[in-house]
Amino acid sequence: MSAIEAHGVFKIFGRRPERGVRALQEGRDREELRARGLTPAVIDATFSVDPGEIFVVMGLSGSGKSTLIRTVNRLLDPTAGSVVIGGTDISSLDGAALRQVRREKVSMVFQHFALLPHRTVGENAAYGLEVQGVNRSDREARAEEALGMVGLDGWGASLPSELSGGMRQRVGLARALAAGTDIMLMDEAFSALDPLIRREMQDQLIDLQQRLDKTILFITHDLNEAMRLGDHIAMMRDGRIEQIGTAEEILNNPVNNYVAEFVQDVDRTRVLTAANIMEQPVALLGSGAGPRAAQKLMREHQLNWLLVVNRDRTVEGLLWSHGVASAVHDGQDALPLYRDGLRFTSPDTTLNDLFAEAASSPAPLIVRDDAGRLLGVIPDVTLLAAMGNGQPGGNGETPGVSPHDIQTPIDGSTAEVV
Repeated sequence: MSAIEAHGVFKIFGRRPERGVRALQEGRDREELRARGLTPAVIDATFSVDPGEIFVVMGLSGSGKSTLIRTVNRLLDPTAGSVVIGGTDISSLDGAALRQVRREKVSMVFQHFALLPHRTVGENAAYGLEVQGVNRSDREARAEEALGMVGLDGWGASLPSELSGGMRQRVGLARALAAGTDIMLMDEAFSALDPLIRREMQDQLIDLQQRLDKTILFITHDLNEAMRLGDHIAMMRDGRIEQIGTAEEILNNPVNNYVAEFVQDVDRTRVLTAANIMEQPVALLGSGAGPRAAQKLMREHQLNWLLVVNRDRTVEGLLWSHGVASAVHDGQDALPLYRDGLRFTSPDTTLNDLFAEAASSPAPLIVRDDAGRLLGVIPDVTLLAAMGNGQPGGNGETPGVSPHDIQTPIDGSTAEVV
């Protein structure tokens, strides 16, 4: 079950806004409705947010993104359509039932902090719990814990006026965390912060979401922020959702010219990851094999390096063709494994970070999972091609590159261990 679902949501301002819904459904445009005194802010919005994901709604000023988030918890009533939160259709709830949903299921973090200036930082962090009726000692303990999560240990007795802008925004985030809801709505939460503090807050949000598994609906006008934070991104224009997808899907497969032009200046090296460009080796050698088997395999596939793996696909080492040739010539039984200069990375490492690692060794980057199992490889030539084009390079078709440089199988299949 989705944490949040929106089905055909419209929000139109003006007298008798239901007329505008019918007109839009009949194909009329926004300008015609404005001439009638109606302002369509959200038009036929449909999306779903899975539990534990960060779903970003991104658009320029006037695109309808802030109006959309306000319909999700019914700060604004939708003109048409429905919103379902945690299996409950909130579109038709009365006041008491709606307040209960807000208290128990949804917290909101605003752009301009929305702190109570006469209350301490601790009291602000505990405010949502006070509204819920939690007793004082429990809410103080939970507020203190939440302040610790956002790096504000020891600030509970201070007033908001004694804090910097970034620290005040952390209080707003702590208040949402202390409330203990599974869903957090964040409306341009970081846009008032300077770039350095903004990036720190983004890092903290990612870390908190990974640790606490919150479902987050995040609104922003900053495309790089959307690409950095979002598991899925909804691109809005003039009240409509133009495209929903992952950062990679939107960058590489924009649905129309508007989206394509919007993303053309994105720094792709900070969005695309090792998983986007890694390749499957043509062949792998089992750790129990010897130099002659390695030489045979390398000659068959014209390789100048070959990974040696254990049965669980953890990497034992790497072989260079000249080392294997020397071992065979000298009649050695042990594999001449190269280990000290191996470079490992995770599948979610960005190209920008990969490039910083690329000059340390001639060996390919080895992508592995949390258990140390091989997922793929990234030869330097593939990384350089990806950095130059901003596009995945794992298709084995880089001009002027021979098979021993890039080991991708022609059919894209996974290599078998020999």
